[in-house]
Amino acid sequence: MAEYFEGVGRRKSATARVRITKGSGKFIINEKTLEEYFPTERDNKTVTAPLSILGSNANYDISVLVKGGGVIGQADSVSLGLARAILKMDPELRMELSHAGLLSRDAREKERKKPGLKGARKAPTYTKR
Repeated sequence: MAEYFEGVGRRKSATARVRITKGSGKFIINEKTLEEYFPTERDNKTVTAPLSILGSNANYDISVLVKGGGVIGQADSVSLGLARAILKMDPELRMELSHAGLLSRDAREKERKKPGLKGARKAPTYTKR
């Protein structure tokens, strides 16, 4: 088995395990190509943002296993996992990755619903009579 570098990324309830190996430039997410899994251009740019710092991704194969969450949460988790894997591969890129904001985890989670309220914070309409 070839040597690989692994990074785990999380966002909301999505978790992505990213592996980078030397190869021909394939990008596989849950056994689909990048364009099949994230068809929108916005999600594609989010996922491939760490690769722009690496320069050329043509000589690396990237395989991702992503679970949970929605499309945007998954895209952000893949981006973070990819940035962490690149950092393990080449620690000298830390400054460039962190200045681009690719190494920070977005810690915002959905707030729980409280009893007596309609959601996390919205209260029922007040009626005087």
